[in-house]
Amino acid sequence: MYDLLFPGGGPAVDFYRAHADRQGGRVLELGCGTGGKLIPIAADGHPCVGLDNSAQMLAEAARKAHGQGVAVEWVQGDMRAFDLGRTFDLVTIPANSLLHLHEAQDLVRCLRSARDHLAPGGRVVFDIFSPSVHLLAGADGMRRARESLTFTDPVRGTVRVEVAETYDARDQVTRGTWHLSTDAEPDFAVVPLEIRSIFPQELLLLLELGGLRLLDRFGDWSGGPFTAQSQLQLCICEAA
Repeated sequence: MYDLLFPGGGPAVDFYRAHADRQGGRVLELGCGTGGKLIPIAADGHPCVGLDNSAQMLAEAARKAHGQGVAVEWVQGDMRAFDLGRTFDLVTIPANSLLHLHEAQDLVRCLRSARDHLAPGGRVVFDIFSPSVHLLAGADGMRRARESLTFTDPVRGTVRVEVAETYDARDQVTRGTWHLSTDAEPDFAVVPLEIRSIFPQELLLLLELGGLRLLDRFGDWSGGPFTAQSQLQLCICEAA
C-alpha cells in the first residue's frame, strides 16, 4: 500500500543515484522504508545497507530487492543510535525521514550517528521540506481530500486519500490523520502521521551540534539554489 501511495522513480531517485555514482564506495540509507531509493543505487553496483525501524517495511524491501536480483543488506534499527561496525562513503536520509524524529536531541543523535559512520571524505545527504508558515497556519484539523494522492489498488480499485492536520507550534510538529477510502470501503485504513518542521536557520544549528558541516543546500532536485521560495532543503554535508 505504501508503494502504491508513494511510487518510486522520479527526480529524487535520479539525484541520489547520481550522487552515489559521484561519491563511489559503500552506501548506507537511514529510514530506508521499502527500498524505493536504495534498490536502484544497489542495482548500479554499489554495496548498500538499508536501516529502518519497521520490520514490515524491511520485509517488503527484501522481497522487492530479491525479485529484481539486487543484493542489499537490510538492518532493523533505530537511526538515532546504531553501530554497524563499519564506515560508508555516502549516508543518505531521503524522503523527509529525518522529520519522523521530533525532539531536537533525537535529531542531533541521528546526525552524530550518521557522522560516526562516515569514511574519510564521506558525505551525508538528506532532503526535508522547507516549512511554509502559510501552509502550517492552514492546518486547522479539517478533513480535506488530497486528489494528487489518489491511486489504484489492484484489489480494491481506486483509493482516495483525505487528510486532517493540526500544527503544534510548540513542538513544531504537524499531527495528521490519513483516511484511505474506496466507494465500497470508506476509511478502510486510518493512519496517523506526525512530521516535524525544521526551519532553515535551525537546521544549521542542528548540523553543528551533530558534528556535520553543510557543504551545499539546494532548493530543487536539479541542483538549483535554495531560496526563500524553495519548498525543499536538499543538503550535502561532511564531518566537521
